[in-house]
Amino acid sequence: MRIYCYLLLSTIDRSKSKGELVEKLVIATRESALALWQAYHVKERIERDFPGVEVVLNKMTSKGDKVLDKPLALIGGKGHFTKELEDAMLAGEADMAVHSLKDVPTYIPEGLELCAITQRQDQSDVLLSHTYQSLDDLPQGATVGTTSLRRRMQLLERRPDLKVKELRGNVNTRLRKLKEGQYDAIILAYIGLHRLDLLKDIPYVQKLDFFIPPMGQAALGIEIVTSNDRVREIAMSLNDPDTFLCTKVERDFISVIGAGCSAPVAVNAHIEGEQEGRRVYVRAMIGYPDGTHILHQELSSSVDEADILGDLLAQKMIEQGALDILENAEKIAFKDEMPERL
Repeated sequence: MRIYCYLLLSTIDRSKSKGELVEKLVIATRESALALWQAYHVKERIERDFPGVEVVLNKMTSKGDKVLDKPLALIGGKGHFTKELEDAMLAGEADMAVHSLKDVPTYIPEGLELCAITQRQDQSDVLLSHTYQSLDDLPQGATVGTTSLRRRMQLLERRPDLKVKELRGNVNTRLRKLKEGQYDAIILAYIGLHRLDLLKDIPYVQKLDFFIPPMGQAALGIEIVTSNDRVREIAMSLNDPDTFLCTKVERDFISVIGAGCSAPVAVNAHIEGEQEGRRVYVRAMIGYPDGTHILHQELSSSVDEADILGDLLAQKMIEQGALDILENAEKIAFKDEMPERL
Protein backbone atom coordinates (compact mmCIF):
# COMPACT_ATOMS: atom_id res chain seq x y z
CA MET A 1 0.00 0.00 0.00
CA ARG A 2 1.35 3.43 -0.90
CA ILE A 3 1.78 5.64 2.15
CA TYR A 4 0.95 9.34 2.10
CA CYS A 5 1.77 11.88 4.81
CA TYR A 6 0.96 15.61 5.16
CA LEU A 7 2.08 17.69 8.24
CA LEU A 8 4.67 20.40 8.87
CA LEU A 9 7.20 19.76 11.61
CA SER A 10 10.67 21.20 12.02
CA THR A 11 13.27 19.66 14.30
CA ILE A 12 11.78 19.42 17.77
CA ASP A 13 13.49 21.79 20.17
CA ARG A 14 14.37 20.25 23.51
CA SER A 15 14.91 22.35 26.63
CA LYS A 16 14.78 21.80 30.38
CA SER A 17 11.81 23.32 32.19
CA LYS A 18 11.44 22.62 35.90
CA GLY A 19 13.66 19.62 35.46
CA GLU A 20 11.51 18.04 32.72
CA LEU A 21 12.24 17.49 29.03
CA VAL A 22 10.06 19.75 26.87
CA GLU A 23 9.67 19.21 23.12
CA LYS A 24 8.54 22.06 20.90
CA LEU A 25 6.59 21.17 17.77
CA VAL A 26 5.76 23.82 15.16
CA ILE A 27 2.60 23.45 13.06
CA ALA A 28 2.27 25.49 9.88
CA THR A 29 -1.28 26.63 9.18
CA ARG A 30 -3.22 29.08 7.08
CA GLU A 31 -4.67 32.06 8.95
CA SER A 32 -8.29 31.57 7.95
CA ALA A 33 -10.77 30.96 10.77
CA LEU A 34 -11.42 27.38 9.69
CA ALA A 35 -7.73 26.54 9.20
CA LEU A 36 -6.96 27.91 12.67
CA TRP A 37 -9.80 25.87 14.19
CA GLN A 38 -8.29 22.77 12.61
CA ALA A 39 -4.75 23.59 13.73
CA TYR A 40 -5.82 24.30 17.31
CA HIS A 41 -7.82 21.06 17.32
CA VAL A 42 -4.69 19.11 16.37
CA LYS A 43 -2.59 21.10 18.85
CA GLU A 44 -4.97 20.18 21.68
CA ARG A 45 -4.94 16.49 20.75
CA ILE A 46 -1.16 16.34 20.58
CA GLU A 47 -0.65 18.16 23.88
CA ARG A 48 -3.23 15.90 25.54
CA ASP A 49 -1.64 12.68 24.29
CA PHE A 50 1.98 13.86 24.58
CA PRO A 51 2.17 15.94 27.80
CA GLY A 52 5.87 16.69 27.25
CA VAL A 53 5.27 18.36 23.88
CA GLU A 54 4.59 22.08 23.48
CA VAL A 55 2.84 22.90 20.19
CA VAL A 56 3.08 26.35 18.60
CA LEU A 57 1.49 27.60 15.37
CA ASN A 58 3.27 29.23 12.43
CA LYS A 59 0.43 31.16 10.78
CA MET A 60 0.68 31.88 7.05
CA THR A 61 -1.29 33.29 4.13
CA SER A 62 -1.51 31.04 1.07
CA LYS A 63 -1.88 32.08 -2.56
CA GLY A 64 -5.46 30.81 -2.45
CA ASP A 65 -6.17 33.24 0.39
CA LYS A 66 -4.53 36.21 -1.37
CA VAL A 67 -6.07 36.01 -4.85
CA LEU A 68 -9.80 36.61 -4.44
CA ASP A 69 -10.68 38.07 -7.85
CA LYS A 70 -10.28 34.84 -9.86
CA PRO A 71 -11.78 31.35 -9.71
CA LEU A 72 -9.64 28.86 -7.78
CA ALA A 73 -9.08 26.76 -10.88
CA LEU A 74 -7.30 29.73 -12.48
CA ILE A 75 -4.74 30.35 -9.72
CA GLY A 76 -2.96 27.04 -9.90
CA GLY A 77 -5.52 24.29 -9.64
CA LYS A 78 -3.06 22.27 -7.53
CA GLY A 79 -1.58 23.41 -4.26
CA HIS A 80 -3.07 26.89 -4.03
CA PHE A 81 -3.68 26.36 -0.29
CA THR A 82 -0.65 24.18 0.51
CA LYS A 83 2.48 25.40 -1.27
CA GLU A 84 3.51 28.06 1.26
CA LEU A 85 3.12 25.62 4.13
CA GLU A 86 5.17 22.97 2.38
CA ASP A 87 7.88 25.51 1.59
CA ALA A 88 8.04 26.40 5.28
CA MET A 89 8.47 22.75 6.26
CA LEU A 90 11.22 22.22 3.71
CA ALA A 91 12.95 25.39 4.99
CA GLY A 92 12.92 24.08 8.57
CA GLU A 93 10.39 26.68 9.74
CA ALA A 94 7.77 24.12 10.77
CA ASP A 95 7.54 20.45 11.67
CA MET A 96 3.99 19.72 10.60
CA ALA A 97 1.13 21.18 8.57
CA VAL A 98 -2.58 20.61 9.16
CA HIS A 99 -4.81 20.89 6.10
CA SER A 100 -8.28 20.23 4.86
CA LEU A 101 -7.43 17.04 2.99
CA LYS A 102 -9.56 18.06 0.00
CA ASP A 103 -7.07 20.88 -0.65
CA VAL A 104 -3.99 18.64 -0.66
CA PRO A 105 -2.75 17.66 -4.15
CA THR A 106 -1.93 14.01 -4.80
CA TYR A 107 1.67 15.02 -5.52
CA ILE A 108 3.67 15.50 -2.33
CA PRO A 109 7.11 17.20 -2.67
CA GLU A 110 10.21 15.11 -2.06
CA GLY A 111 11.17 15.22 1.60
CA LEU A 112 7.57 15.43 2.85
CA GLU A 113 4.92 12.79 3.60
CA LEU A 114 1.16 12.78 3.99
CA CYS A 115 1.30 10.24 6.79
CA ALA A 116 -1.89 10.62 8.83
CA ILE A 117 -5.56 11.34 8.14
CA THR A 118 -7.97 12.21 10.94
CA GLN A 119 -11.36 10.53 11.30
CA ARG A 120 -13.76 11.84 8.70
CA GLN A 121 -16.89 13.70 9.79
CA ASP A 122 -20.02 14.87 7.95
CA GLN A 123 -19.12 15.26 4.26
CA SER A 124 -22.29 16.99 3.10
CA ASP A 125 -22.54 20.05 0.90
CA VAL A 126 -25.28 22.43 2.07
CA LEU A 127 -27.49 24.91 0.26
CA LEU A 128 -27.92 28.12 2.27
CA SER A 129 -30.55 30.79 1.67
CA HIS A 130 -32.35 33.63 3.42
CA THR A 131 -35.39 33.25 1.17
CA TYR A 132 -35.82 29.71 -0.20
CA GLN A 133 -36.10 26.51 1.83
CA SER A 134 -34.54 24.09 -0.64
CA LEU A 135 -33.03 23.59 -4.08
CA ASP A 136 -36.43 22.65 -5.47
CA ASP A 137 -37.90 25.93 -4.14
CA LEU A 138 -35.45 28.11 -6.06
CA PRO A 139 -37.27 29.89 -8.91
CA GLN A 140 -36.17 29.49 -12.50
CA GLY A 141 -33.07 31.60 -13.18
CA ALA A 142 -32.17 32.03 -9.51
CA THR A 143 -28.53 32.92 -8.74
CA VAL A 144 -26.50 30.38 -6.78
CA GLY A 145 -22.97 31.09 -5.57
CA THR A 146 -20.16 28.51 -5.49
CA THR A 147 -16.41 28.44 -6.11
CA SER A 148 -16.43 24.76 -7.02
CA LEU A 149 -16.64 23.32 -10.52
CA ARG A 150 -17.66 20.02 -8.89
CA ARG A 151 -20.65 21.67 -7.22
CA ARG A 152 -21.50 23.63 -10.36
CA MET A 153 -21.51 20.40 -12.38
CA GLN A 154 -23.85 18.58 -9.99
CA LEU A 155 -26.11 21.60 -9.46
CA LEU A 156 -26.63 22.25 -13.18
CA GLU A 157 -27.15 18.56 -13.90
CA ARG A 158 -30.26 18.79 -11.71
CA ARG A 159 -31.24 22.43 -12.33
CA PRO A 160 -29.86 23.62 -15.69
CA ASP A 161 -32.10 26.69 -15.45
CA LEU A 162 -30.14 28.20 -12.55
CA LYS A 163 -27.49 30.91 -12.88
CA VAL A 164 -24.22 29.98 -11.16
CA LYS A 165 -22.08 32.91 -9.98
CA GLU A 166 -18.50 32.72 -8.68
CA LEU A 167 -18.23 33.04 -4.88
CA ARG A 168 -14.85 33.87 -3.28
CA GLY A 169 -13.67 35.06 0.12
CA ASN A 170 -13.55 33.46 3.54
CA VAL A 171 -16.63 31.84 5.03
CA ASN A 172 -17.84 34.97 6.80
CA THR A 173 -17.43 37.02 3.62
CA ARG A 174 -19.46 34.50 1.64
CA LEU A 175 -22.23 34.48 4.24
CA ARG A 176 -22.30 38.30 4.26
CA LYS A 177 -22.71 38.36 0.47
CA LEU A 178 -25.63 35.95 0.79
CA LYS A 179 -27.28 38.10 3.48
CA GLU A 180 -26.84 41.22 1.35
CA GLY A 181 -28.82 39.55 -1.43
CA GLN A 182 -26.00 39.15 -3.95
CA TYR A 183 -27.12 35.51 -4.30
CA ASP A 184 -30.45 33.73 -3.90
CA ALA A 185 -28.54 30.82 -2.36
CA ILE A 186 -24.96 29.62 -1.93
CA ILE A 187 -23.42 26.16 -1.51
CA LEU A 188 -20.71 25.46 1.08
CA ALA A 189 -19.33 22.46 2.95
CA TYR A 190 -21.34 21.62 6.04
CA ILE A 191 -18.34 20.69 8.19
CA GLY A 192 -16.69 24.11 8.10
CA LEU A 193 -19.90 25.90 9.02
CA HIS A 194 -20.50 23.42 11.82
CA ARG A 195 -16.99 23.76 13.25
CA LEU A 196 -17.26 27.56 13.29
CA ASP A 197 -20.85 27.50 14.65
CA LEU A 198 -22.20 29.59 11.76
CA LEU A 199 -25.31 27.62 10.80
CA LYS A 200 -27.51 29.11 13.50
CA ASP A 201 -27.76 32.46 11.69
CA ILE A 202 -28.93 31.01 8.35
CA PRO A 203 -32.74 30.78 7.98
CA TYR A 204 -32.73 27.89 5.50
CA VAL A 205 -30.14 25.10 5.40
CA GLN A 206 -30.54 22.04 3.16
CA LYS A 207 -28.04 19.19 3.14
CA LEU A 208 -27.45 18.13 -0.46
CA ASP A 209 -27.01 14.45 0.29
CA PHE A 210 -27.36 13.61 -3.41
CA PHE A 211 -24.13 15.50 -4.18
CA ILE A 212 -20.96 13.38 -4.33
CA PRO A 213 -18.24 15.02 -2.19
CA PRO A 214 -14.72 15.83 -3.38
CA MET A 215 -11.64 13.78 -2.58
CA GLY A 216 -10.85 14.01 1.13
CA GLN A 217 -13.89 16.03 2.21
CA ALA A 218 -14.29 16.48 6.02
CA ALA A 219 -10.93 14.92 6.96
CA LEU A 220 -7.70 16.59 8.00
CA GLY A 221 -4.41 15.68 6.37
CA ILE A 222 -1.25 15.72 8.45
CA GLU A 223 1.94 16.29 6.50
CA ILE A 224 5.40 15.86 8.00
CA VAL A 225 9.05 16.00 7.09
CA THR A 226 10.03 12.50 6.02
CA SER A 227 13.28 12.37 7.96
CA ASN A 228 11.72 13.16 11.35
CA ASP A 229 10.74 9.89 13.03
CA ARG A 230 9.61 11.57 16.25
CA VAL A 231 7.17 13.78 14.37
CA ARG A 232 5.90 10.73 12.49
CA GLU A 233 5.23 8.99 15.81
CA ILE A 234 3.22 12.00 17.01
CA ALA A 235 1.38 12.39 13.70
CA MET A 236 0.36 8.72 13.59
CA SER A 237 -1.47 9.13 16.90
CA LEU A 238 -3.95 11.28 14.92
CA ASN A 239 -4.52 8.73 12.15
CA ASP A 240 -7.83 6.94 11.61
CA PRO A 241 -7.17 3.72 9.61
CA ASP A 242 -10.60 3.51 7.95
CA THR A 243 -10.51 7.15 6.86
CA PHE A 244 -6.93 6.70 5.68
CA LEU A 245 -7.96 3.76 3.49
CA CYS A 246 -11.03 5.46 2.03
CA THR A 247 -9.22 8.70 1.26
CA LYS A 248 -6.33 6.73 -0.25
CA VAL A 249 -8.80 5.17 -2.70
CA GLU A 250 -10.10 8.65 -3.55
CA ARG A 251 -6.62 10.14 -3.92
CA ASP A 252 -5.43 7.23 -6.08
CA PHE A 253 -8.41 7.80 -8.37
CA ILE A 254 -7.64 11.52 -8.71
CA SER A 255 -3.94 10.82 -9.28
CA VAL A 256 -4.55 8.34 -12.11
CA ILE A 257 -6.97 10.56 -14.02
CA GLY A 258 -4.74 13.59 -13.41
CA ALA A 259 -7.42 15.89 -12.01
CA GLY A 260 -6.51 18.91 -9.91
CA CYS A 261 -8.19 19.94 -6.66
CA SER A 262 -10.52 22.31 -8.53
CA ALA A 263 -11.55 20.07 -11.45
CA PRO A 264 -15.22 19.08 -12.02
CA VAL A 265 -14.67 15.67 -10.42
CA ALA A 266 -16.42 14.06 -7.45
CA VAL A 267 -15.25 10.88 -5.74
CA ASN A 268 -16.15 9.30 -2.45
CA ALA A 269 -15.37 6.00 -0.72
CA HIS A 270 -16.85 4.45 2.40
CA ILE A 271 -16.71 1.14 4.28
CA GLU A 272 -19.67 -1.10 5.06
CA GLY A 273 -19.93 -4.35 7.00
CA GLU A 274 -18.14 -5.83 9.98
CA GLN A 275 -14.89 -7.74 10.54
CA GLU A 276 -13.97 -10.10 7.67
CA GLY A 277 -16.99 -9.05 5.61
CA ARG A 278 -16.12 -5.38 5.40
CA ARG A 279 -16.12 -3.86 1.92
CA VAL A 280 -15.04 -0.54 0.45
CA TYR A 281 -17.52 1.15 -1.90
CA VAL A 282 -16.41 4.02 -4.13
CA ARG A 283 -18.39 6.15 -6.57
CA ALA A 284 -17.20 8.90 -8.89
CA MET A 285 -18.59 11.50 -11.25
CA ILE A 286 -16.84 13.48 -13.99
CA GLY A 287 -18.38 15.96 -16.38
CA TYR A 288 -18.48 19.45 -17.81
CA PRO A 289 -19.09 22.25 -15.30
CA ASP A 290 -22.28 23.17 -17.17
CA GLY A 291 -23.82 19.87 -16.05
CA THR A 292 -23.48 18.03 -19.37
CA HIS A 293 -21.31 15.11 -20.60
CA ILE A 294 -21.58 13.43 -17.19
CA LEU A 295 -19.94 10.07 -16.41
CA HIS A 296 -20.93 8.03 -13.34
CA GLN A 297 -19.16 4.91 -12.11
CA GLU A 298 -19.14 2.77 -8.96
CA LEU A 299 -16.96 -0.10 -7.75
CA SER A 300 -16.45 -2.11 -4.57
CA SER A 301 -14.00 -4.61 -3.13
CA SER A 302 -13.11 -6.25 0.15
CA VAL A 303 -11.05 -4.10 2.50
CA ASP A 304 -8.06 -6.39 1.93
CA GLU A 305 -8.19 -5.80 -1.84
CA ALA A 306 -8.97 -2.07 -1.75
CA ASP A 307 -5.37 -1.00 -2.34
CA ILE A 308 -5.97 -0.85 -6.11
CA LEU A 309 -9.64 0.13 -6.06
CA GLY A 310 -9.04 3.79 -6.89
CA ASP A 311 -6.78 2.86 -9.80
CA LEU A 312 -9.35 0.43 -11.19
CA LEU A 313 -12.15 2.99 -10.96
CA ALA A 314 -10.03 5.55 -12.78
CA GLN A 315 -9.17 3.11 -15.56
CA LYS A 316 -12.85 2.28 -16.08
CA MET A 317 -13.73 5.95 -16.42
CA ILE A 318 -10.77 6.61 -18.70
CA GLU A 319 -12.11 3.87 -20.98
CA GLN A 320 -15.40 5.79 -21.05
CA GLY A 321 -13.74 9.05 -22.12
CA ALA A 322 -12.93 10.74 -18.81
CA LEU A 323 -9.66 12.27 -20.01
CA ASP A 324 -11.30 13.99 -22.98
CA ILE A 325 -14.02 15.36 -20.71
CA LEU A 326 -11.48 16.77 -18.24
CA GLU A 327 -9.45 18.33 -21.06
CA ASN A 328 -12.49 20.19 -22.32
CA ALA A 329 -14.01 21.04 -18.93
CA GLU A 330 -11.60 23.88 -18.14
CA LYS A 331 -12.03 25.42 -21.58
CA ILE A 332 -15.80 25.46 -21.11
CA ALA A 333 -15.60 26.95 -17.61
CA PHE A 334 -12.99 29.62 -18.33
CA LYS A 335 -12.92 30.04 -22.11
CA ASP A 336 -12.04 33.73 -21.83
CA GLU A 337 -9.14 33.28 -19.38
CA MET A 338 -5.91 31.33 -19.27
CA PRO A 339 -4.93 29.55 -16.03
CA GLU A 340 -1.93 30.66 -14.01
CA ARG A 341 0.31 27.90 -12.70
CA LEU A 342 2.17 27.91 -9.41
